[in-house]
Amino acid sequence: MRKASIVENFHGTMVADPYRWLEDSLSPESQAWIQEQNKATRAFLDTPLRQEIKERLTELWDFPKYELPQEAGGRLFFQKNDGLMNQAVVYVQEPGGEPIPLLDPNTFSADGTVALTRFSPSPGGKLLAYALSASGSDWQKVRILQVDSGKEYPETINWCKWTTLPWTPDAEGFYYSRFPQPGTVPPEDQSNYCQVYYHRIGTDQREDVLIFSRPEAKELGFTPIISEDDAYLGLVVTYGTSSRNRFYYRPLEGKGEFVRLLAEGDAAYRPVGNLGKKFYFLTDLDAPRGRIIAIDLDRPGREDWEEIIPQTDDVIDQAHFLGGQLVLTYMHHACHRLERFSPAGSHIGGISLPGLGTVIGASGRFDCNRFFIGYTSYLFPPAVFSCNLSSGKLTPFGDSALPFDPGEYETSQVFYASKDGTKVPMFITHKKGLAPDGANPAVLFGYGGFNISMTPNFWPMHLMFMERGGVFAVANLRGGSEYGEDWHRAGMLENKQNVFDDFIAAGEWLIENKYTSSKRLAILGRSNGGLLVSASMTQRPELFGAVVCWVPVIDMLRYHKFTVGRYWIPEYGNAQENPEHFKFMYAYSPLHNVREGVDYPPTLIMTADTDDRVVPGHALKFAATLQEKYAGPKPILLRVESKAGHGPGKPISKLIDEGADMYTFIFRTFGIE
Repeated sequence: MRKASIVENFHGTMVADPYRWLEDSLSPESQAWIQEQNKATRAFLDTPLRQEIKERLTELWDFPKYELPQEAGGRLFFQKNDGLMNQAVVYVQEPGGEPIPLLDPNTFSADGTVALTRFSPSPGGKLLAYALSASGSDWQKVRILQVDSGKEYPETINWCKWTTLPWTPDAEGFYYSRFPQPGTVPPEDQSNYCQVYYHRIGTDQREDVLIFSRPEAKELGFTPIISEDDAYLGLVVTYGTSSRNRFYYRPLEGKGEFVRLLAEGDAAYRPVGNLGKKFYFLTDLDAPRGRIIAIDLDRPGREDWEEIIPQTDDVIDQAHFLGGQLVLTYMHHACHRLERFSPAGSHIGGISLPGLGTVIGASGRFDCNRFFIGYTSYLFPPAVFSCNLSSGKLTPFGDSALPFDPGEYETSQVFYASKDGTKVPMFITHKKGLAPDGANPAVLFGYGGFNISMTPNFWPMHLMFMERGGVFAVANLRGGSEYGEDWHRAGMLENKQNVFDDFIAAGEWLIENKYTSSKRLAILGRSNGGLLVSASMTQRPELFGAVVCWVPVIDMLRYHKFTVGRYWIPEYGNAQENPEHFKFMYAYSPLHNVREGVDYPPTLIMTADTDDRVVPGHALKFAATLQEKYAGPKPILLRVESKAGHGPGKPISKLIDEGADMYTFIFRTFGIE
C-alpha cells in the first residue's frame, strides 16, 4: 500500500509518518483500504462458531436493565431496557402507580444508532429535557417534551457535548453548556470556547441568554449545576480530563458576577451539596485518598475551611447528600462499601451491599427518607436498589431474571508484584472447580489511566467465555484511582511506563500460577486500554497469545491534534511542544515501536467510523504499520464498525456483534471450538 515520504522533526529526532494519509479516514483512498481490511476480517470471523457465540451472547444479554431513577414532583423517571432493545426506554411512574413509557429512543432510528445520552425532568415533573446523539458521536442535540401530553416543543438546542440540563425552580427554562457553531471558529477550536447559556422553553436557540464564558481561557470547560435549595447557580470548571478543577458560583436570582470560590486548579473539588451558605466538597487537596470539607461563603478563606470527614486508608470514591445524611462510597482494594454520616461528620452506620462489587451511582434528595443506588459485580448484572435511610435496608427496584446461574462461578482477588515491587491487585473470575493446570484460555483486561478505577463490572461476553472454561482477569493498574490520586499520578505523564509494567506483570503472574500459558493468554483493552495492550504487545510480544485492541489511542506524538485529544494533554503530555515529554512518549508510543522481524501475536484492532473521541486514524495507522512490518502467518486484522462511535449509546445489537467478533477471534486463535 502507499507510503508517504513524511518525516517530522521532533526536537532533533526525525520521525517518519508514512501512513498519515489514513488520518483522513473518509477520503476515497482510505475508504477503499478500509473496505479491503473489513473484507479480510470478515473472511476470518464469519464462521459457524461465530453464529454459535452470537446466539449465546444474545441469550446472556436478554435480561431487564434499569438505570437510576430521578424523582421530580413526586414522580419517578427512569430508563429500562426489557432485555434486547437497542436503547433503553424512559418511563414515568406516579406514586403507587405502574411505570408508563414516556420516551422511546428506539423510534428515532431504524437501526438503534440514535441514543439518549441524558435526561432531566423539570422540578414539578411536568417537562423533560433530553439530549440525543447519533452514531455514537459525542455531539448532542437537546429537545423538550411535555410529560402528560407527550407533545414536543419545536426548538432544538445544538452544539452541545456532555452537557447537564439543570432546570430553574419555575420550570420555565434550564441552563446548558455548548460549543461554538461550526464555521464560527477554526476547526481545531470546535471543542474549545465552552459557554453556558440559559434556554427558555418555547423559544429559538438564537434567543438563548449567554450566562458565562471565558474566551481568554478557551480550553476551560463549564458544567452548570443548581443547588438543591435553588439558591445558587454553580459552575464546575475543568481543564481537559485533568482531575484538578475549579468552582464558581453566584446567586440563582439576579445577574451578578460569578464568584470564583475555588480558582487555583490545584486539586479536585467535587461539589457534594450545601446547607445554606456552607458548601460541601469531596477533595483530594492534602488528601490523595479524599476527604470532605465545608466552605462557608461568608468566610471562604482557606484558613476557615472546615474538615468534615478526614482522609482514611480507603479512598472516598463518591459523596452525596441524601435524606439529611452524607452518604459516602469508599473504595477498599477496588471494591466499594457504603457509609453514612451526619452533616457534621459523625458516623451513623454502614449500608450492606449484596457482595464485593461496585456502587454505580446514587440518586435522591436531601429532604427525603430514601435514595437509590446502582450496584454490579462480575457475577451480578447492573441492578437498582431503593435504600431506606432509617434502617439502611436495600430493596430491589424493578424485576430481574438472569439467564445464567451465578452460583456456578467465583471471583477471587490476588495481589502481585510489578516490576518495581509495587503490589497491584487483580480480580480473577472463572467457573468453580477450575484446575490451574496452565492449559486454560484466559483474557486479561486493564485500563490504567485518567483516574478511572476498574472496580467489578458485569460483561455478558466475558461470562460466555467463562462458560467455556475461560479465565477472566482484571488488573487494577496504576493510573486509576484505586488507591487515590497518588496511584493515579504514578501512572501518568513520565510515569506511564509503570502502567505497562503493571499489566505485563499481571500476565506473568497468571502464567506462573498456571491459570494459563502465554500461548492461551489474550489481552484486551479499549480506548486508553487500547494504548495499554498495544504498548504491552510491542514491548513483550512473546508473552501474549492474542491481542484485542479496541478504539485505541496509538499515535502518541499527534493524538492531541484530533477532535478532543487536546483534553488528554494533562494525562499524557505534549510531545510536540515539550522535549522532555517527547522522550518518554516516543519511548512507548505503539505506532513508533513496531519493529520489523518481530513475531507479534495475532491481533484484532477495532475502531468505528464515526468515533469523534478517539478518531479511527489511530487504529488505521497501527494496522497498516503492523501489517507492513510483520510478515508472518498470524492474522493482523482491522475491524471498522459503521455508524458507531467510541462506545456510549451503542445499540445492544452492535454490542453483541462486537462481542461475537472479539471472542470468535480469540477462540479461533486458541483453537477453541
